[in-house]
Amino acid sequence: MKLNTNSNTYIIIYSAVLVVIVAFLLAFVYQALKPMQDTNVALDKEKQILNSLNIRGLDDVEADATYHKLLTKVDSIGEGKERKPYIYYFKVDGQTKYVFPLKGMGLWAGISGFISLNEDKNTVYGAYFDHESETAGLGAEIKDSQEWQEKFQGKKIFDENGNVAIGVEKKVEDSKKAYEVDAVTGATLTSNGVRDMLRDGFKQYEKFLKEK
Repeated sequence: MKLNTNSNTYIIIYSAVLVVIVAFLLAFVYQALKPMQDTNVALDKEKQILNSLNIRGLDDVEADATYHKLLTKVDSIGEGKERKPYIYYFKVDGQTKYVFPLKGMGLWAGISGFISLNEDKNTVYGAYFDHESETAGLGAEIKDSQEWQEKFQGKKIFDENGNVAIGVEKKVEDSKKAYEVDAVTGATLTSNGVRDMLRDGFKQYEKFLKEK
């Protein structure tokens, strides 16, 4: 019996079989590549953390080796299912550095960052920021401008009253230069997002930071 390739039944069955085959192939490729993707994601995170420790420009092998050499502990401030966010402990030049992951919202989508603090738990040692889709040459400068990230070095997390005060402002007053950084030029909303991310993020860690 000859198949009627012009019939609706044939077309539906053919399309269904084709969809199943394509879905199977895509699932197979995804599973085959997933370990490599996971490795690349983990390595990118390691490099971002190293950037926040002012260790930049390493290739993949050097970055992975340096990260695991300096890392001493990963801890959390929560309990049970709420064991997050995490705190990374590093030993750099014989001194303990704490690295804190932060997440927030920029102008168009999510932003994130890692901030490292000195042993006093109040002074910024280094900073690195990332974004999903901020405007190139404007908001994207939070990631692309190392010079801007380095402005955070030496800034304080808390003001003289013990409040979380680190932030980003369009015009930093003289009285607040100890804990605020000038905003990225032409990127007010992205800069505001960084400010909110810093202040909301460090409030989560406030108890840990004030423990001696």
